[in-house]
Order: sequence, then C-alpha cells, then structure tokens
Amino acid sequence: MRRLTPEQTLDAGRRGALIVDTRTESQRAKQGELPGAVLPGAVVIDRTVLEWRLDPGSPDRIPEATGYDREIVVVCRQGYSSSLAAASLRALGLTRATDMIGGVEAWCAVGLPVTWDPADVRH
Repeated sequence: MRRLTPEQTLDAGRRGALIVDTRTESQRAKQGELPGAVLPGAVVIDRTVLEWRLDPGSPDRIPEATGYDREIVVVCRQGYSSSLAAASLRALGLTRATDMIGGVEAWCAVGLPVTWDPADVRH
C-alpha cells in the first residue's frame, strides 16, 4: 500500500478522493477538524463501523461508497490505526484504499489548516 503524505492527501481530496477521518470526538476537539473547504468531501466515520459504511456491497454504506475502485484515504491522529483501517478496507476489495502518514499531527506539523467548525460526521 502506498501511503500518502499530508500534501499528497490534500491533492487526493482535491481530485475527488474520499477522505475519511476516524479520530474520536475528543481527539477532533483537541486537534480540530479537517476543513471541508480545503478537503471537499471529507467525512468522519467511527472506526467501529468503517467497513460497513465504505463497502459498496453493504446495505449500510454511505452514499459516497460508490465502488470498489473509489480512492479512499483514511486519516487518524498519528497514522497508526489508519494503516490498519486501510488494510482492512483493502481486504474487502477496496483496492485504492490507503492512509495518511503521520495522521493529523503530521497535517498540522506541515502547516495545513484545521477548522473548529462542525465536521460531516456519519453514523
């Protein structure tokens, strides 16, 4: 799996990749939200339901789970759990699933913006 840097994640979001933030509510409250104005289509999905929501064959999928070839970038706090989540998505057949190296901590470290506006949280 080719993991993305924060800058590559930004580019992926701008070209239409689905950016999925799996951080907890408390982590997002401390670090801020990924701004939809910068990452159009960024959504928050709890790690415990990630596979159900992103599997195009699932009756519980989100509308953006349009196909097994959809580009998906999973983001977490530090880039550890997102790697495991992306591997799990790949095991389901989502061949273009990957994650962001270093998580939101790396995003902030290179000066990319966050927001304190409400996120697009999917349950």
